[in-house]
Parts: sequence; C-alpha cells; structure tokens
Amino acid sequence: MDRTVFLNGEFIPESEAKLSIFDRGLLFADSVYEGFGILDSQLVDCEYHMHRLDRSLSELEMPSPMSRDDLFAAMMRLIEINESVEGFMYLQVTRGERDRSYLYDDNYVPNVFAFTQKEKFAADAPPKPVKLATTPDIRWARRDIKSTNLLGQVMAKQAASLAGAYEALMIAPDGYVTEAGSSSFFFIKDRDLYVRPVSNDILHGITRQTMLRVAETHQLRIREEFFTLDQALAADEAFITASSIYVLPVGQIDDTKIGDGGAGKMTAALRSAYLDLARAEFPSRAAARPVAGGE
Repeated sequence: MDRTVFLNGEFIPESEAKLSIFDRGLLFADSVYEGFGILDSQLVDCEYHMHRLDRSLSELEMPSPMSRDDLFAAMMRLIEINESVEGFMYLQVTRGERDRSYLYDDNYVPNVFAFTQKEKFAADAPPKPVKLATTPDIRWARRDIKSTNLLGQVMAKQAASLAGAYEALMIAPDGYVTEAGSSSFFFIKDRDLYVRPVSNDILHGITRQTMLRVAETHQLRIREEFFTLDQALAADEAFITASSIYVLPVGQIDDTKIGDGGAGKMTAALRSAYLDLARAEFPSRAAARPVAGGE
C-alpha cells in the first residue's frame, strides 16, 4: 500500500511526491530536518524538537515554511492517515529551488515535507544490548545545526555496520568521544552518568536532553564533561539515545564488553522512566488544526 506523505501543504501518495533537481537541499545540503518518535500515535518530545527546528532555521537564515501549529497539525494528520501507532516521523525543510548558485537571498520559497516510518524497536519491549564500533569523527564544525549535511555520519555508520556493529561511536582527533553516528552516547560509572557537554561539536540531542531530566530523579550524579574511549570502555553500563530508538543499551564497544555485556539495571530503569515522561508530556491532540490539502 502506498504510504501517504506531506509535501508543501498537500497529503499525497509517496510515489507522487517530487522535488526539483535544482532544490538546494539536494545540491548543497542546504536544508534542516527533525526526527520525532511516534508513541501511542503521538509525537514524542514535540515542543523540544520544534524549538530546535526553529534554531536550525535561524542559524541558516532560512524562513520557516509554516507556523509551528500548522506543522504540528500536518504531522498529526499524517499519523492519522498512515495509522501510525509506533514509529518515526521525519520532517525536512529546504531553502528552496533555483538555478545552481552558492549564494542565496531572501527570495527563495522553502520546501517542506514529512513522512512516517515504522518503529525500529517496540517501545515497551526490553531491547537487547547493541554493539558500537569506533570510527574517526570527520564531520563539519557546526554539528549543533541539524542540517542534512550527513555524509560524515553515513560513512561512520557504514563502517560500523561492516564491522558487525549496530552503531558508530565517533572519536575526535583530540582523542575524546563526541557522540554516536545518529545518537547520543552515555555511560555510567559508580553511579556517575557521563555525557559530553553540548557545543558546536555535537548535535544537541532532544532525547539526550529529556534523558538528563530523567536522570536527575534517579540519584545519579550527572557529569557533562569530555571523556576518552578508555573511560567509556571501563563503564559499568552504557546506552545511546535518539528519537527513533529512545534509550538503547550498549553491551559492547569494539571488542570490549561493557559491564557483563547485558542490559544494565540502571539503563533499563532510565528507559522505562523516559517513556513514562514522554507519555506524560504528549502534546494535546486538540492543538492540531486542519491543514489545507487533501489526502
């Protein structure tokens, strides 16, 4: 069955969704995106994702194609049309299209599209621990902007996959861990929770942000600081967070088991508490308003 997608105000079959070859998102990765978890047919951490989208657009001097309320309404309608109970919502905004030129001005009209995907892991089923493989971090210097300039992550995740791992763990030239290929990395040692502090060096992960709020209620001392791979390998527990996976335990990095190689008890508790908080903070369906365009 053809999935329905949202494109510039219309809900259409995915086979009919087209953008110009002159779109700057295609030519220059001049576009930004957000990924939302879908849980119980609701958008997870919605307000925080919308705020980050606004920031990314602002950093690239790109106008928003729609109001926040209209974007929310469009995504909720897409969830309804595609009957998505659990899964992932992808939303992208490009600067627009015109004959190829490095320079831009205020006359571009943004393109916006969104689509749903099925879940990677059932939210309420305890996930099995995954393996990470280390790779060098070769990305551009403005990783805080959630742009579609993702070739460095593609290369890292492909290398990790070829090494038999689920995800990459990227190491900066200075020897410190930055983050995983498309997720934030945490580890626990002696009830201290370690995570790299936010800066232009990493994406300001939304699930990461909510996880830190959750961790504050679990008698963990939060240590937002730089750390080395050796420190991570000596962890009692480790996990990664992202909108498409929520909280996923890490059992192995390269050839080294983390703890006993299983899902740690604290990681399981944090995942459960994260899902509870996510459900408690669902945006109201009443906020969704009709959007122009048919199905």
